[in-house]
This record gives sequence, structure tokens and C-alpha cells, in this order.
Amino acid sequence: MLNVGLTGGIAAGKSAVAALLVEHGAVLIDADAIARAVVEPGTPGLAAVVAAFGQDILTPAGALDRPALGTLIFADTAARLKLNSIVHPLVRAQAEKLRADAVPQAVIVQDIPLLVESGQAGNFDLVIVVAAPLEQRLQRMVHDRGMSLDDAKARIAAQATDEERAAVADIVITNSGTLEELRNLVDSIWETHIVPNNTHAR
Repeated sequence: MLNVGLTGGIAAGKSAVAALLVEHGAVLIDADAIARAVVEPGTPGLAAVVAAFGQDILTPAGALDRPALGTLIFADTAARLKLNSIVHPLVRAQAEKLRADAVPQAVIVQDIPLLVESGQAGNFDLVIVVAAPLEQRLQRMVHDRGMSLDDAKARIAAQATDEERAAVADIVITNSGTLEELRNLVDSIWETHIVPNNTHAR
């Protein structure tokens, strides 16, 4: 089993890289998907978030109001750290269960947006960081995701810097071109870094 940590700044193209790795046969454990699941209505996770931040972060139907919570935590470092202290342990526990269920020869790719911020780099055999120029990331966030420029900048500022991510990376993928160029990069990494190293279990 080879355990790969995949991370990158918001709008760098991490999800595209994850999808390309899955095409090669990797088993994807998506921290964002797990993070959504552990705060669904009726879960202990959502109850803990409401206890910490109040009923105002719920929709009328009782679900988590993600835009409202996002606005709160990206404007307040203490609030963001509080939310992370609730959600991250739940995500890690579920990710570990999924990893334990995989076959021994699997390539496990854990897509973790806050891998650097949560100090998890040392948990992996290989860390891949996806990077892209700041202006491209801002453009994707504003034009593709409908964020305001100020909101986009705040979200980037709330994450680790490119230098901090590069410091823990075994591989940095610069995603500044076309999807086909990105595919070629991932193909090369699979053949030169992942296949040769998938000979041991951790």
C-alpha cells in the first residue's frame, strides 16, 4: 500500500489531479466529502458545531448553512481553529477507516486541503502539492465559483502559503496550463514516482 497525501491551495486544481489519479486506479479518500458528511443533519458533528457557533449557522431546514459559516470562520482565526478542532478529528477517523478497508496493494490518495495546516504531512509516504499562479486562482474563484474578489483573497490568506506547502512536498505540480498538459504531468508522476514506490505497506 502506498499512502499519498494530496493538497494544494484553493482553486489550484487539486480536484482535477485527484480525478486523474483515480483514472490510474488510485483509491481516493476525499477529506472535503467526509467533512460534509460528518456535519449532516442528525450527526454528532453538526450538534457540536451548533453548540460552538449557535443556531444562526443552520438553514431553516436544520442543515448547516455553509455560506454563513464560511463568512464567519474566514473572518475570524479563532473561530476557524475552533471549527477545525471539531471537524478534523471526525474526518481523520473516517479517513482511517476507509484506508483500513482498502486492499493491501492499493494506492491510497488522501485529498486534504488543509494537510499542511493540520500538520499531517509526515503521515504519508508521498506528498503531492498542486500549485497555480495567484492570479489564475483568483480568476477561477471569481469567474468559476462566483466569489467576490475580497472573499477569494480572504480564503487564500486563511490557508498555508505556497512556500509552506512546497516545504513539505515530495512533488509540486504547477497547474497553469491546459487539462491535457495537467494529464501529461500526472501520467509522468504515476509512472516515475507512484508505481515504483508501491512496493511496501505502512
